[in-house]
Amino acid sequence: MTEAITTAMNRRALIKRYGIWFIMAIIVLPGCSKSSTREPGFLEGIISIGPICPVEKIPPDPACQPTAETYKAYPVSVYSSDGKKKIIQLNPSLDGSYNCELSPGNYLVKLDKAQNGIGGSNLPAEVTITSRYNTVLSISIDTGIR
Repeated sequence: MTEAITTAMNRRALIKRYGIWFIMAIIVLPGCSKSSTREPGFLEGIISIGPICPVEKIPPDPACQPTAETYKAYPVSVYSSDGKKKIIQLNPSLDGSYNCELSPGNYLVKLDKAQNGIGGSNLPAEVTITSRYNTVLSISIDTGIR
C-alpha cells in the first residue's frame, strides 16, 4: 500500500510540474510566433514620368519613353511618417512598376531630390501599410518638359 501511495504522489508531482510548463507554453509560445501584426505588408504601384520629349506623338516614340536613367534622375523613397528617416528607395522596373515589403505602419512617400518646379502630382503622399495586404500608390512625376 505504501508503494501505491508513493507512486500516486510522484504522478501528482509530475503532473503539477509539467502542467505548469504546459500552461506557460500555451501563454508564451503564441507571442514568439509571427502574429498578423508583425507580418509585413506591401507597397506597390506604377511610377509614370513624363513628358520626356517636348512633343509626344502617337504612337509614342521609343526614344521618349522613360529609361532606367530616367527613374534614377527622379528617385522616389519611402520615409518614416515624420519624413525624417529614409526607409527604402523605390526601384521601378522599366515599365514603371514597383513593389516593396514594409512593416505595418504609416509612411511618407516623396521625391528624394527637390526639383525646381517639378514634382510628383501626388507627392508627397502618406500611406498606411497593413500586415499581409498590398497598398497601391500610383505616382505621376511631371518633368516640366514642354
